[in-house]
Amino acid sequence: MHASLDTADTADTANHRAADVDVLVVGAGITGIYQLYRALDAGFTALLVEAGDGVGGTWYWNRYPGARFDSESYTYGYLFSKELFDEWEWQEHFAPQEETERYLNHVVDRFDLRRHIRLGTRVTSAAYDEGSRTWHVVTADGSEVTARFVVAATGVLSMPYVPDVPGRESFAGEAHHTGLWPSEAVDFAGKRVAVVGTSSSGVQVVPVIADEVESLTVYQRTPNWCTPLNNRPITPEEQAELRAGFEQLRQVLNTSVHGFHHPAHDRAATDDPSEERHAFYEKMWNSPGFTKLTSNYTDLLSNPDANAEWCAFIGDKIREIVHDPETAERLIPTDHRFGEKRPPFITGYYEAFNRTNVSLVDLKKTPMVRITPEGIETTDGLREFDIIVWATGFDFGTGALARMDIRGRDGRALAEHWADGPRTFLGVQTHGFPNLFFPGGPHAAAGNNPRYNGDQVDFITELLVYVRDRGCDVVETTERAEDRWTRMIDRGAESPLSFGEKSYYFGTNIPGKPKRYLLNSGGRPKFFSIAADTVANDYDSFAMSRASETAAAPR
Repeated sequence: MHASLDTADTADTANHRAADVDVLVVGAGITGIYQLYRALDAGFTALLVEAGDGVGGTWYWNRYPGARFDSESYTYGYLFSKELFDEWEWQEHFAPQEETERYLNHVVDRFDLRRHIRLGTRVTSAAYDEGSRTWHVVTADGSEVTARFVVAATGVLSMPYVPDVPGRESFAGEAHHTGLWPSEAVDFAGKRVAVVGTSSSGVQVVPVIADEVESLTVYQRTPNWCTPLNNRPITPEEQAELRAGFEQLRQVLNTSVHGFHHPAHDRAATDDPSEERHAFYEKMWNSPGFTKLTSNYTDLLSNPDANAEWCAFIGDKIREIVHDPETAERLIPTDHRFGEKRPPFITGYYEAFNRTNVSLVDLKKTPMVRITPEGIETTDGLREFDIIVWATGFDFGTGALARMDIRGRDGRALAEHWADGPRTFLGVQTHGFPNLFFPGGPHAAAGNNPRYNGDQVDFITELLVYVRDRGCDVVETTERAEDRWTRMIDRGAESPLSFGEKSYYFGTNIPGKPKRYLLNSGGRPKFFSIAADTVANDYDSFAMSRASETAAAPR
């Protein structure tokens, strides 16, 4: 039987047809919360289900020490309400996890969304029923929900990956993945700790716990081009400027190529002499967060010489900071250029290696052999630990969706449909899975995630209103539209302006996963352009039908 639902007070039974709810949202991250708000505001009945015991998505699960934004707080938060923007004062330019989680709880309560949210509810399967033209969704507790539309806002960083190292389960101490961190604080005081992985989460953890532990061993497979986050508190004067400039800020963030408010530089590296370039690199080093990508020389990613010079500058900075020359060299990447992987932003990471209790293990030189009850064994021997922190990333992009047992027309599994990599239109829908959407999933943002994901939510909501206003029940992207969009993604992935194939954005961190680009290589401008054309042509990239019509699969 169906679980009882707390939906809107009024419901149009004709619109409901056989469904418990019009729109079922899966995932209470920043995208899912916004989708719930938009659906309710548009007059749909809506329910959001979330596996966790609290809202926040990434900012609920990733509560490891040091977790924080690397997008400016006020550009990451919601922009749909000036009142919300005015009443919430971000304390730092790059907020920590705790503040972000408080903010998202505030939003949920501020807009009376909590009564439409069911926590502790993990979706285990979702099947499209062609007879009733609804989705039948089952959760881990045995509850069942039928919905006209399902919006899987499960995100790209919601399926933690731990390497299949022999003996991993035999470890007798504590083991935690940064993306599945316990709600209770982990006691690192006086412990022998291993951190496995040196991407975004690993480099945040290391400096925060280094002074608490007895010893800290960092296991690195490949180093990344890490540069300073340069975080600081937001001054009262800056708070006033943000409020006064809200409309302009919103306009910039809603239209910029990357979803940041960073102005583009006006020069290429070749336009400046060597001395001026070095001074500019110094300015970039001391600039906040992603400005090192978005406001750097315009040819940084397209000119190998410019990129190599910037990398050499960073390498020299690492050598200046890290006292031990051998350790410094091991922390400098040699397998990729700056921007070919997502660059982490750090506070005190390199400095941590100057502590006598912190050491670095190069897993390329001494590979990991097995985990034992006592610790980690490499080809260089066994080191004993009390705690292992797995900072080994995620099955990015498709991981959560592929594991949800989603089945569309004729019972076809989404995992099978995407066996060779994701196929989408606009990164919001895939052919053969009517009335299913996945904003913030594969082929989504290549910039400030909430801005791009919000664009997708807005598009989906307006499409659902269009469908409702025409008395239709089913909307499905055409195979032709899916083919065009996916080919564009694959072609664009070959550009030097896209992340390189060594990046997890190609899925190469997951053994056996097909190597396909998982972001939108055309960027936000391509999304805007194709979405606008689609709307102008009465959503001709989608097939729509009514219950009285035969619902044939669109081409």
